[in-house]
Amino acid sequence: MDDGGLVEKYLEHVRVQKRLAARTVELYALDLQKLSENAAKAGVPLGEVQNAHVRRWVAQMHAGRRSGRGIALILSGWRGFYAWLGREGLVKSNPVQDVRAPKAAKPLPKALSVDDAVQLAEFSEDAADPWLEARDAAIVELLYGCGLRVGELVGLDVQASGSAKGWIDAQAGEAHVLGKGSKRRTVPVGSKALEALRHWLDQRAGGRAAGDAALFIGRNGGRLSAQAIWARLKRRSLQAGLATPVHPHMLRHSFASHVLQSSGDLRAVQELLGHANIGTTQVYTRLDFQHLAKAYDAAHPRAKRK
Repeated sequence: MDDGGLVEKYLEHVRVQKRLAARTVELYALDLQKLSENAAKAGVPLGEVQNAHVRRWVAQMHAGRRSGRGIALILSGWRGFYAWLGREGLVKSNPVQDVRAPKAAKPLPKALSVDDAVQLAEFSEDAADPWLEARDAAIVELLYGCGLRVGELVGLDVQASGSAKGWIDAQAGEAHVLGKGSKRRTVPVGSKALEALRHWLDQRAGGRAAGDAALFIGRNGGRLSAQAIWARLKRRSLQAGLATPVHPHMLRHSFASHVLQSSGDLRAVQELLGHANIGTTQVYTRLDFQHLAKAYDAAHPRAKRK
């Protein structure tokens, strides 16, 4: 059977025997077309493709700027094809078996500029509901001012207790939170966040469901959910005039990036964020360099290209 016949028989196998979706079969066909073209250029039939051929083709795809994820998907299709050929007794070994795609670069976390973060923090909505405004303003100040995860924020109670996951000691200016892996940490709370928190507690005391233990509660009482905070923050950021909708973790990234820009102390940022591994925190050095590179490109007379 020629190469075209092998491919067609395999596609029939995945379509009929494995009952894969039509779109998946279509993608497999495109991947195997690419394999057939590469094999033809190398002057070898599909049944005689070697590991060295596959590695060379991966290198070519990578040089052509195909993403690591894209290459991995193609290799998966090729690997399945040769596994089937092996079961049919048509090849002795799978030339794709030990070939891996290049690691995809981890995307940088999205952080706000200092100006945008301050614009969001200082935004005040002219609303008829001061209770809601005070609550949302305190949420923004704590997320940005303390670098809390949204789960840590949701877990805060008004007062410390044996059952409390977290609380804020306004006298000491500290937030005590329960982070990932049930690890507790203490984070300093800035003056602006404490001011917003006091205002919220004043509103909360005379408002709805004031007896609930949770620091942040919904309109009808009960602890505010993470999903509700996402929705409120997205709405508030757009109302504040920011170009990009903001989510809670973006404020955490902004907190870390801005503290690192000002202090240069990576270990301190690690402690504040509650990262177990310094490697997790090091991504913010890349964000810091990206910020410096943009400033250089914008300001230095020899940086601009004609």
